[in-house]
Amino acid sequence: MSSTAESEAANALFAPSVADDPHAAYRRIRQECPVARTAMGDRNVVVISRYDDVNWALRHPEYFTSAGGSLNLGDQPLIPLEFDPPEHTKYRRLLSPQFVPREIRQLEPEVRRIVRGLIDEVAPRGKCDFHEEIATPLPSELFMALMGLPADDLPLFLRWRDDSIRPSVEPGDFEGAERIRIEVAHEISEYFRDLIARCRLEPSDSLLSRIVHSSIDDEPLSEAELLGISHLLLLGGLDTVTATLDCMVAFLATHPQHRHQIVNDPSIIPAAVEELLRWLTPVMAIPRSVKEDVEIGGVQLQAGDAVMLAIGAANDDESEFPDPDVDFLRDPNRHVAFGGSNHSCLGAHLARLELRVTLEELHARIPDYRIPEGVDIHFSPGIRQADQLPLEFEPA
Repeated sequence: MSSTAESEAANALFAPSVADDPHAAYRRIRQECPVARTAMGDRNVVVISRYDDVNWALRHPEYFTSAGGSLNLGDQPLIPLEFDPPEHTKYRRLLSPQFVPREIRQLEPEVRRIVRGLIDEVAPRGKCDFHEEIATPLPSELFMALMGLPADDLPLFLRWRDDSIRPSVEPGDFEGAERIRIEVAHEISEYFRDLIARCRLEPSDSLLSRIVHSSIDDEPLSEAELLGISHLLLLGGLDTVTATLDCMVAFLATHPQHRHQIVNDPSIIPAAVEELLRWLTPVMAIPRSVKEDVEIGGVQLQAGDAVMLAIGAANDDESEFPDPDVDFLRDPNRHVAFGGSNHSCLGAHLARLELRVTLEELHARIPDYRIPEGVDIHFSPGIRQADQLPLEFEPA
């Protein structure tokens, strides 16, 4: 394959139009150039798309490092996301007890209360914008409560989320996007710097306060470490569940045969969540950089190469998922929607809880819904969040 065609196939993964339905682009790059080189702004990037190659890279941080490979927030690394072992391990050990299944199960009554309240607001009307009225407020309200943050500050947090993850710039304006992210990172740091100081003076049972008063090897966390953790919790807590709910409900609205499976047998919802995570993969790719020269997929990579692991394409790979179209009874389902190995998503159990409860409550109360005729739903590239998601249904 020519270098031009290879670059076109790789760039197509991140085109706005492809985010609406990326599977054709996934299959093209995986079949034609599974390790593809392309230019993104002023950087040359290697896109890796086959399941086995992506999984290998996830399991070998000694070659594919996470350091400095995520969003550029200036001098503020995201902790533990942008660290490799052993530093990553010590931060993970500190934070994991807050997100283990035993702790997350205790949140189910609160998650169910929030979801039911949101559905109560829209059910009698027979219509809603699911993105604005359910997918956004659910994780947002839960995050603000867990962190001990004032609910009135939510609009500020949502602006920070959007400016960090999908800044409003022209397509391809990587420098403009980076400038906005760095400006927002400074705002976030100033906010949390004050909050961290207050947590030190007035301990509480909030997640942030518990982290502020924790330690590693009997040493308290520095302000810089606490800011890095806070940045990551903000972005993870406010964005990916919203994007995933958008993807799932848009799919179920346009695939009634799958929606009827859930309505007729709610016991399959946990498996449906896993399969929809695999098929829809809201986080399309995750960044790495090459730490030491390495060969993967028959291609030699050099230390310093920037890499994107196309986990959406990996989750569509027939070598791991025969008949890859949606199958709620798929077993096993070893998708990599939450990443993998030591960098698997810290909040995966919480995300699964929010997704499961929302699908349970929505389909118990509003079993039939549709996107209004003539309405096109568009998703942002990178992390596939809907710009809107209007639904129509019989008033409940």
